[in-house]
Amino acid sequence: MLTSPFFAGKHYAVLGLARSGLTAVETLLASGAQIMAWDNREEPRAALADRVELADPVGADLTGLDGIVVSPGIPLNRHPIAEAARQANVPVIGDIELFALSRSNLPAHKVVGITGTNGKSTTTSLVHHVLESAGVPSCMGGNIGLPILGREPLPEGGVYVLELSSYQIDLTYSLDCDVAALLNITPDHLDRYDGFAGYVGSKSRLFVMQGPDHHAVFGVGDDDTAAIAGRQVACHESGRVHFADGRDLLNLQKDWPSLQGPHNLQNAAVAVGIVEALGLTRTQWEPALRTFAGLPHRMERVAEVDGVLFINDSKATNPASTAPALAAFPPNPERRIHWIVGGLPKGEDLDECSRYFGNVAAAYTIGDAGPIFADLLAPHMQVHRSEMMAEAIRMAIAQARPGEVVMLSPACASFDQFRDYEARGNAFRQIVEALTAPGLSNEQELG
Repeated sequence: MLTSPFFAGKHYAVLGLARSGLTAVETLLASGAQIMAWDNREEPRAALADRVELADPVGADLTGLDGIVVSPGIPLNRHPIAEAARQANVPVIGDIELFALSRSNLPAHKVVGITGTNGKSTTTSLVHHVLESAGVPSCMGGNIGLPILGREPLPEGGVYVLELSSYQIDLTYSLDCDVAALLNITPDHLDRYDGFAGYVGSKSRLFVMQGPDHHAVFGVGDDDTAAIAGRQVACHESGRVHFADGRDLLNLQKDWPSLQGPHNLQNAAVAVGIVEALGLTRTQWEPALRTFAGLPHRMERVAEVDGVLFINDSKATNPASTAPALAAFPPNPERRIHWIVGGLPKGEDLDECSRYFGNVAAAYTIGDAGPIFADLLAPHMQVHRSEMMAEAIRMAIAQARPGEVVMLSPACASFDQFRDYEARGNAFRQIVEALTAPGLSNEQELG
């Protein structure tokens, strides 16, 4: 746990007692802070009843608080805590800001911050893998893995690798990353911002917090990322802004089993830019790219049965994230995709996927977006209106031929039918395993 004497004697409110909130409470208590805590659920409140003041900060006296730590999932543009904090002149922060405030008490270290609309988790995990492969002490956190405050301090020379969502950046004010990276920006989470410009502004704040002597790495491909990069060129020291398009890595990609497709080429290029900025050499990062195992739910190969490859890409929750998955299997009569698509839509089009429709043998539409997507896709490919995922997988198995791919890449959020994208991906894996088990006919019912 990353305790710090900085928090001793201070007084914080913590709103939201899921994993990151509970970890913040425990870290602050262990550091000698006083805590007011609240969650709408009874269970986490009961677990803390004898250790903290239980009160909803929205209606409490906030005088004298040093900060209100909120879950990134709380929509500050709609939640009353934002106005209550403003009136009391108390900052609203997140657990990443608590980490930033505690850094001066940690052994000498570096911090990598990685953001972007798509590819953050893969790039964060890849950087962590390369560092570990090179023998550099490292841990990852933020929007991936365990909350960073709950990790043990790294020894001197360690690197904290943080995946940072726009929500987490919004709640952070003093995180000066030794290396900050932006992969890309496409419309997402617009219900939390005043239009797309507000979302872009949130991403750019990661670099505003940086000192001029630190490094910035940018993906290449969209105008908004390029605009942020251009501003950083003007305010960083010479040679500390890096652009990663992957052209110099293209001949190596064939040896990366878990990093196929143009999107993963850029993810790898940004990761290489990050580790080189940290001082690693090609002889350290090149072999690590070949041994990277990939992430669950992101182009995850879950099975290959009778020559048909099954891929779980449940983490693709918007069309911009699905497009690279479709691009990973270029036109080939014997390598076309049976695409399971749909869920809770974040828009009413699939325009960002359209250039790769020729890679698709058939689409199987599911969830709330199913009817809309079926109508959109019908002029371009064969479409099966499946509604439920089990039926979509069953139909895809019946249609797929050896050499083809059955891929869940929904281009939608999961909340119409599943708790989260992980539950959706796990369901895909389990249904595939059940329907392809030896002796089970595709005509048999699951159950």
